Amino acid sequence: MSAPNTIYMDNNATTKAAPEVVEAMLPYFGELYGNPSSMHSFGGQVGRHIESARSKLAELLGADPGEIIFTSCGTESDSTAIWAALRTQPHKKHIVTSRVEHPAVKNLGEYLEKNGYRVTFAPVDRQGNLDLDYLYDHLTDNTAIVSLMWANNESGVIFPIEEVVEKVKERGIVFHTDAVQAVGKVPLDMRSVPVDMLALSGHKLHGPKGVGALYVRKGTKFSPFLIGGHQERGRRGGTENVASIIGLGRAAELAGAFIDDENTRVKRLRDKLEKGLLERVSNAMVNGDPENRLPNTTSVAFEFVEGESILLMMNELGICASSGSACTSGSLEPSHVLRAMGVPFTAAHGSIRFSLSVYNTEEEVDYVIEKLPPVIERLRSMSPFWSDAQCKTA
Repeated sequence: MSAPNTIYMDNNATTKAAPEVVEAMLPYFGELYGNPSSMHSFGGQVGRHIESARSKLAELLGADPGEIIFTSCGTESDSTAIWAALRTQPHKKHIVTSRVEHPAVKNLGEYLEKNGYRVTFAPVDRQGNLDLDYLYDHLTDNTAIVSLMWANNESGVIFPIEEVVEKVKERGIVFHTDAVQAVGKVPLDMRSVPVDMLALSGHKLHGPKGVGALYVRKGTKFSPFLIGGHQERGRRGGTENVASIIGLGRAAELAGAFIDDENTRVKRLRDKLEKGLLERVSNAMVNGDPENRLPNTTSVAFEFVEGESILLMMNELGICASSGSACTSGSLEPSHVLRAMGVPFTAAHGSIRFSLSVYNTEEEVDYVIEKLPPVIERLRSMSPFWSDAQCKTA
């Protein structure tokens, strides 16, 4: 089978901007270039379009438009939420999060831990599910905020946010969720799930890079992260990234329209890919809960080979995916997510994450199923670890 051009299965890293999103953005680079904060009507019309985008995003989240703050990315949204909870409760010095958070939360937690705060990192089990008893047992009167991702970017495992937030709110503790991977893939409704703050990023739902949003529930105490002008009702200073905000609004519309496809056709493609690889490759396993995960994500561990080598050989075949180890950044250590899950060292190093989108096809899945097993076989034939393993089982 010949390669159908580039096969992109790395959508948890970033997504293609939908053609409809690009089309919606284009006028704001040309004829609609006014500053939305201007008093004149030329700029004012741009401001009205921003408010329209805000309403579209709010509809996707089941929120009120006034609860949406546009930011530059998911990382800024996460930082804004956590710092807001700490600054509005200066007497509280404890934070609860998990061991598998995205670096946007994990690294901030580690920074705060070195600067006067106590941070509890709740563990997960072998399937990546959160240890709820551990988390609840570590809530105290000094806890300023609980910050948990809605869905993991590597394993795709979905945390029971609906259950956790109820327990946290009973204690009067602020709850924040990094929902960057969940928005547009699973239904979210802030009317029924009372989180205080929720972070998202445009480029993870077929919108542009460089724009995100933070949902802040009405009544939640808030302190701006970026202090400047009156933009975003004084909650985030700086001239608005107009074209990207418009693009995010259009992406939110499309995400609402595509969500059934994500949870049916895309899920079937994901399952076919996973099943095909596991049937054709020995000593392979899925990382994470096989049921409780995002419909587009699978992390497959191929024992006794290096993920970086797999990626390089797949790249030659036109296949784009991600490694479950940090070797591409100069580290020999597996990712912190796989370590926290207790994935065996021999498997963690050969873990590959495939993350599909509505733009993937069955032809692409068939191609990967055909081409990847020979790659694993070739790499194992050169691996002394594979030879040793074969001798032990002989």
